[in-house]
Amino acid sequence: MRTEPPTLLIDTVAWVLIDAGRILCARPRGKDVFYIPGGKREGAESDTETLLREIDEELTVALDSATVAHVGTYEAELPGPTPGSVRMACYTADYAGTLTPSAEIAELAWFTYADRYRVPPVDQLLFDDLVASGLLPATPHA
Repeated sequence: MRTEPPTLLIDTVAWVLIDAGRILCARPRGKDVFYIPGGKREGAESDTETLLREIDEELTVALDSATVAHVGTYEAELPGPTPGSVRMACYTADYAGTLTPSAEIAELAWFTYADRYRVPPVDQLLFDDLVASGLLPATPHA
């Protein structure tokens, strides 16, 4: 009897920051694609604990845990040859500090919906949902 190997599921948490009709994205060092800031949980961390740690590590700002609000959870196939999927639980939260890329982040960028093609499939689902809910404009402001 042949059994299939377990399908890879990457469980991530992401911070949704929208300002002036644009959403914050980050490009890790050594990669050519942008992502919604966040990352993978460590051990038994909760979504909020993961979010606060990852955003502090990547963007050197402190999120206010009392303001963390769930936006949605999205799942899509992994891009590239690796079979599996990524699940991304997305949250908004207020922050203190100045957004500054850490050593692991090469670049920050503010994307409009027109930049949707520049992010992975799971992030594209978030972009679509934000447009559908009116939180992100479908077209850039003139």
